[in-house]
Amino acid sequence: MGDYKLVALDMDGTLLNERSEISAENAEWIHKALDAGVVVSFSTGRGFQSALVYAEQLGLETPMITVNGGELWAKPHVLHRRTLLDAQLVRRLHELALEHEEPWFWAYSTAGIYNKEKWIDPAESYDAYHWLKFGYYTENDVIRERIYEEVSAWGAFEITNSSPANLELNPVGVSKASALRELCGLLGISMSQVVAVGDSLNDIAAIREAGLGVAMGNAQEAVKEAADIVTLTNNEHGVAHVIRNYVLKG
Repeated sequence: MGDYKLVALDMDGTLLNERSEISAENAEWIHKALDAGVVVSFSTGRGFQSALVYAEQLGLETPMITVNGGELWAKPHVLHRRTLLDAQLVRRLHELALEHEEPWFWAYSTAGIYNKEKWIDPAESYDAYHWLKFGYYTENDVIRERIYEEVSAWGAFEITNSSPANLELNPVGVSKASALRELCGLLGISMSQVVAVGDSLNDIAAIREAGLGVAMGNAQEAVKEAADIVTLTNNEHGVAHVIRNYVLKG
């Protein structure tokens, strides 16, 4: 076995195939890593509830990083730390979405997910919620760039994406990388002992800081450029390939 003690897996576009399934091959090698004493953790932009379904499917009792690092769970249902997005910033982000009209938008709160079709009621009751993340989706590059330039100027966010057509906003300083550093402290290991695997811009910081940063074969080009290695695609069991060849090697 190699020197890696923690494998941090993005979910969509990484662990999950295009049908949002965990392949038998990926599941097999995750369990082989667990049996060898390696911690395997989700590191996802998803909220806790949607990630939990897959953790239960795999029988994981390991830590979880959700909403791009906004939450760190010591294990399922045991919250270690949560970082909230200021409600008045959510108000401004919502107003900006309405100004542009075309983009779809969504926001994670501890009470659930709200979006363009189903917003909070009453619509101005921002302070009644504990917010975690806000996102925009548009395939219009011009509109997306305008929104990016606007929110960047506020200096309040970590701005990433989970697909080329969206923007995801967490509080400044909150990322999968910051959560991984904190998790390493809990586990008594260093970032050099971490393998971070992902496909989108919300994975880049973790991929750069990990001992082994892995981009999926289907990753965005900027992610591939930041990574130490590029594995197979999410439809080719790329996670299994990484665990077999780099984590449990020899």
